[in-house]
Amino acid sequence: MTQIAVIDNHGQFTHLEQRALRDIGVDAELVDNDTPPGEIEADGLVLSGGPDMDRIGNCPAYLDMDVPILGICLGMQLMADQLGGRVGGGEYGGYADVTVQIDDEKDPLIGSLAPETRVWASHADEVKEVPDGFERTAQSDVCDVEAMSNGTDRFGVQWHPEVAHTEEGEEVFENFLAVCNGE
Repeated sequence: MTQIAVIDNHGQFTHLEQRALRDIGVDAELVDNDTPPGEIEADGLVLSGGPDMDRIGNCPAYLDMDVPILGICLGMQLMADQLGGRVGGGEYGGYADVTVQIDDEKDPLIGSLAPETRVWASHADEVKEVPDGFERTAQSDVCDVEAMSNGTDRFGVQWHPEVAHTEEGEEVFENFLAVCNGE
């Protein structure tokens, strides 16, 4: 069975990420973000959302692990920040229902959602510039970078696929599972 570690960045929906993965048959373990990378055995990592960049623990070191990684909200932002992109305050602010346009229908994580999907997202902070080697894979009227990908094993979404308000959230996790399984 595929094992995915959900890295707990102290977000209010982190337990729902673990639950969503378990619901699709994944052995999902919740792991505190202060856990040393060498102690994590997983086929993939989910970097959860969280309140702020000051509480990301060992997440920068996890980015060097040789497994697929999905960053959700803060998880995507810290990935962009640590890999040379730019993060800043969003103009839209708090949680809202947003229509997201998929830019890359071939992207392994969200391409299957094209041409658009409805999501639940917070835009208090957001990726302003993707890191080198990444492409923007989705956008919306309120955020230029709703998702990003390096095309192979590093992905980020601004929205929360684990909540009921996100229409095709389970498909995002299924697509990530396929990447972790080498499909």
